[in-house]
Amino acid sequence: MDQDDCLFCGLLGDRGTAAWVSREPGAAAVALLPLPDSSLAPGHTLVLPAEHCVGVHDASPRALHAVADLVQRVARAMTNAFGADGVNVLNASGPASGQSVPHLHVHVVPRWPADGLDTWPTSLSQHEVRGDIRARLADTLSTPATPEHPTF
Repeated sequence: MDQDDCLFCGLLGDRGTAAWVSREPGAAAVALLPLPDSSLAPGHTLVLPAEHCVGVHDASPRALHAVADLVQRVARAMTNAFGADGVNVLNASGPASGQSVPHLHVHVVPRWPADGLDTWPTSLSQHEVRGDIRARLADTLSTPATPEHPTF
Protein backbone atom coordinates (compact mmCIF):
# COMPACT_ATOMS: atom_id res chain seq x y z
CA MET A 1 0.00 0.00 0.00
CA ASP A 2 1.28 3.46 -0.82
CA GLN A 3 0.39 6.70 0.85
CA ASP A 4 -2.33 7.49 -1.73
CA ASP A 5 -4.35 4.55 -0.36
CA CYS A 6 -3.40 5.03 3.31
CA LEU A 7 -6.19 5.96 5.74
CA PHE A 8 -3.88 7.97 8.02
CA CYS A 9 -2.18 9.74 5.11
CA GLY A 10 -5.66 10.69 3.91
CA LEU A 11 -6.48 12.19 7.31
CA LEU A 12 -3.15 14.03 7.32
CA GLY A 13 -4.07 15.40 3.88
CA ASP A 14 -7.44 16.60 5.21
CA ARG A 15 -9.32 13.84 3.37
CA GLY A 16 -11.68 12.79 6.13
CA THR A 17 -12.46 13.88 9.64
CA ALA A 18 -10.25 13.24 12.64
CA ALA A 19 -10.38 14.25 16.31
CA TRP A 20 -6.89 15.78 16.44
CA VAL A 21 -5.23 15.97 19.84
CA SER A 22 -1.94 17.37 18.53
CA ARG A 23 -1.36 18.56 14.99
CA GLU A 24 1.14 21.36 14.76
CA PRO A 25 2.12 22.73 11.33
CA GLY A 26 5.33 21.09 10.14
CA ALA A 27 5.40 18.60 13.03
CA ALA A 28 6.92 15.19 12.30
CA ALA A 29 4.28 13.41 14.44
CA VAL A 30 0.62 13.95 15.21
CA ALA A 31 -1.91 12.57 17.68
CA LEU A 32 -5.60 11.82 17.28
CA LEU A 33 -8.37 9.95 19.03
CA PRO A 34 -9.40 6.59 17.57
CA LEU A 35 -12.96 6.06 16.39
CA PRO A 36 -15.24 6.01 19.44
CA ASP A 37 -16.19 2.34 19.01
CA SER A 38 -12.51 1.30 19.09
CA SER A 39 -11.40 3.41 22.05
CA LEU A 40 -10.01 1.18 24.82
CA ALA A 41 -10.31 3.84 27.54
CA PRO A 42 -11.30 7.49 27.93
CA GLY A 43 -8.50 9.49 26.28
CA HIS A 44 -7.01 6.55 24.31
CA THR A 45 -4.86 8.31 21.70
CA LEU A 46 -3.07 7.28 18.50
CA VAL A 47 0.33 8.83 17.75
CA LEU A 48 1.65 8.56 14.20
CA PRO A 49 4.37 10.06 12.05
CA ALA A 50 3.43 12.65 9.47
CA GLU A 51 5.52 10.80 6.87
CA HIS A 52 4.18 7.54 5.49
CA CYS A 53 5.79 4.36 6.76
CA VAL A 54 4.13 1.04 7.40
CA GLY A 55 5.71 0.17 10.74
CA VAL A 56 8.82 0.27 12.87
CA HIS A 57 10.71 -1.74 10.23
CA ASP A 58 10.65 0.96 7.55
CA ALA A 59 10.24 4.13 9.60
CA SER A 60 12.99 6.71 9.39
CA PRO A 61 14.91 7.57 12.56
CA ARG A 62 13.30 11.03 12.42
CA ALA A 63 9.80 9.51 12.37
CA LEU A 64 10.55 7.12 15.22
CA HIS A 65 12.06 9.87 17.36
CA ALA A 66 9.14 12.21 16.71
CA VAL A 67 6.61 9.50 17.55
CA ALA A 68 8.45 8.53 20.75
CA ASP A 69 8.64 12.17 21.85
CA LEU A 70 4.94 12.74 21.25
CA VAL A 71 4.02 9.44 22.96
CA GLN A 72 5.80 10.72 26.08
CA ARG A 73 4.05 14.10 25.88
CA VAL A 74 0.66 12.41 25.46
CA ALA A 75 1.34 10.07 28.40
CA ARG A 76 2.23 13.02 30.62
CA ALA A 77 -0.88 14.88 29.47
CA MET A 78 -3.02 11.85 30.40
CA THR A 79 -1.64 11.97 33.93
CA ASN A 80 -2.25 15.71 34.22
CA ALA A 81 -5.61 15.89 32.42
CA PHE A 82 -7.25 12.67 33.64
CA GLY A 83 -5.29 11.61 36.71
CA ALA A 84 -4.15 8.43 34.95
CA ASP A 85 -1.79 6.38 37.11
CA GLY A 86 -0.06 4.81 34.10
CA VAL A 87 -0.28 4.14 30.38
CA ASN A 88 0.01 1.20 28.05
CA VAL A 89 1.97 1.95 24.87
CA LEU A 90 0.98 -0.50 22.14
CA ASN A 91 2.16 -0.99 18.55
CA ALA A 92 1.64 -3.68 15.95
CA SER A 93 3.99 -3.64 12.94
CA GLY A 94 3.67 -6.07 10.05
CA PRO A 95 1.09 -8.52 8.73
CA ALA A 96 1.52 -11.18 11.42
CA SER A 97 1.17 -8.64 14.25
CA GLY A 98 -2.50 -7.82 13.81
CA GLN A 99 -1.74 -4.32 12.51
CA SER A 100 -5.07 -2.80 11.46
CA VAL A 101 -3.87 0.22 9.45
CA PRO A 102 -0.62 -0.09 7.44
CA HIS A 103 0.83 3.20 8.69
CA LEU A 104 2.99 3.27 11.80
CA HIS A 105 0.89 4.22 14.80
CA VAL A 106 1.23 3.84 18.54
CA HIS A 107 -1.72 3.50 20.90
CA VAL A 108 -1.32 5.38 24.18
CA VAL A 109 -3.93 4.07 26.59
CA PRO A 110 -4.41 5.76 29.97
CA ARG A 111 -4.74 3.40 32.94
CA TRP A 112 -6.17 3.63 36.43
CA PRO A 113 -6.14 1.13 39.30
CA ALA A 114 -8.76 -1.62 38.84
CA ASP A 115 -10.03 -0.09 35.57
CA GLY A 116 -10.95 -3.55 34.23
CA LEU A 117 -8.81 -3.29 31.10
CA ASP A 118 -6.32 -6.04 30.24
CA THR A 119 -3.91 -5.03 27.47
CA TRP A 120 -1.15 -7.51 28.26
CA PRO A 121 -0.95 -10.73 26.21
CA THR A 122 -2.58 -13.65 27.95
CA SER A 123 -0.98 -16.39 25.87
CA LEU A 124 2.46 -17.26 24.50
CA SER A 125 3.59 -17.71 20.89
CA GLN A 126 3.79 -21.29 19.72
CA HIS A 127 6.39 -20.42 17.05
CA GLU A 128 9.79 -22.08 17.47
CA VAL A 129 13.13 -20.53 16.60
CA ARG A 130 16.07 -22.91 16.65
CA GLY A 131 19.53 -22.08 17.94
CA ASP A 132 20.75 -19.46 20.36
CA ILE A 133 18.17 -16.69 20.13
CA ARG A 134 20.28 -14.09 21.95
CA ALA A 135 23.35 -14.78 19.79
CA ARG A 136 21.36 -14.64 16.55
CA LEU A 137 19.82 -11.29 17.47
CA ALA A 138 23.14 -9.85 18.66
CA ASP A 139 24.95 -11.03 15.52
CA THR A 140 22.25 -9.65 13.24
CA LEU A 141 22.26 -6.29 15.03
CA SER A 142 26.04 -5.99 14.65
CA THR A 143 26.11 -6.97 10.96
CA PRO A 144 25.86 -4.14 8.41
CA ALA A 145 22.86 -4.28 6.10
CA THR A 146 23.25 -5.77 2.62
CA PRO A 147 20.88 -5.87 -0.37
CA GLU A 148 20.02 -9.47 0.60
CA HIS A 149 19.37 -8.46 4.22
CA PRO A 150 18.28 -4.80 4.34
CA THR A 151 17.60 -2.91 7.52
CA PHE A 152 14.54 -1.45 5.72
